[in-house]
Amino acid sequence: MSKKIMFVVAILIVASLVLTACTPKPTEAPKIKVCQVTDTGGIDDKSFNATAWKGVQDAMGKYGVEGSYLESQEIADYEKNINTFLEQKCDLIISVGFFLSDATKASAEANADQKFSIVDVSYDPVITNVLGQVFDTDGAAFLAGYVAAGVTKTGTVGTFGGFAIPTVTIFMDGFTRGVLYYNEKHNTDVKVIGWDINDPDKGLFSNTFDDADKGKELGISLLDEGADIIMPVAGPVGLGTAAAVKERGNAYIIGVDSDWYLTSPDYASIVLTSVMKNMDVTVMEAVKMVVEGTFKGGTTVGTLANGGVGLAPFHDLDSLVPAELKTELEQVKADILAGTVKTRP
Repeated sequence: MSKKIMFVVAILIVASLVLTACTPKPTEAPKIKVCQVTDTGGIDDKSFNATAWKGVQDAMGKYGVEGSYLESQEIADYEKNINTFLEQKCDLIISVGFFLSDATKASAEANADQKFSIVDVSYDPVITNVLGQVFDTDGAAFLAGYVAAGVTKTGTVGTFGGFAIPTVTIFMDGFTRGVLYYNEKHNTDVKVIGWDINDPDKGLFSNTFDDADKGKELGISLLDEGADIIMPVAGPVGLGTAAAVKERGNAYIIGVDSDWYLTSPDYASIVLTSVMKNMDVTVMEAVKMVVEGTFKGGTTVGTLANGGVGLAPFHDLDSLVPAELKTELEQVKADILAGTVKTRP
């Protein structure tokens, strides 16, 4: 090859390298940011904050979104944490729990272009940039009450709530009506202590979602009154009740929100079942809407029919539930779905 040709080739190679270096590389689209604000129970509350966060994590795996959370230590943190995520330009802000309803509403109305989804709350009238996630937990709690009435040896079962708010008392209503329905079908007189659907003012409440000592105190009180199955509807407070039940023995716990057998393995031996709110499913659906560009305000409802709520397996205590009672339970569920059994007035 002549020197002239070699020179030309060299020039062409250099020119190609220069052009390659100067050509802008295609940029990747920024990841969608999903940001969760917890209630004061914290991200690892073994309850609704943790279950909602699982939904975010599942969406991170399936849709490649970026997820982050801020924990609220006190009520004043709700607005502060939401504002932090606004500054971070999150594509979707998920607030968890009834107590964040005012802060979420105010922020959504002041920032019409920001997408929000809130767990356990719906707004009427609808806020166009907020998707509420609510759950007909009374259906699953009704089944829990029915099975509790069929399993109790003392003829007394108990329940208490964290606060006297609708997202808590709906569990207690369903549970109580399930017990009453069992009594009606079997001509029995199983008592529910801690809640009276005809006189809510007599209800038993811890007035906290994070003081496990209070849960232990209330658990001991219900055990002393003869309850051998207790359903605490108070987030981590209920773990204090579980501790009391495990120490006392000859009694069982019904978990709420998640399957306590899985989320609280220290108490697996006393967990009869759990009334599950599958918030991970509804959170992931909200993220999917953002990813697909179909997000809009309104309400999504988790029910027995769509799997948004349900009763957890009996796991290690399966033998405690007679086969006939399991068959009845399936029929009761079918009747609820058919509308022939009402779980609320």
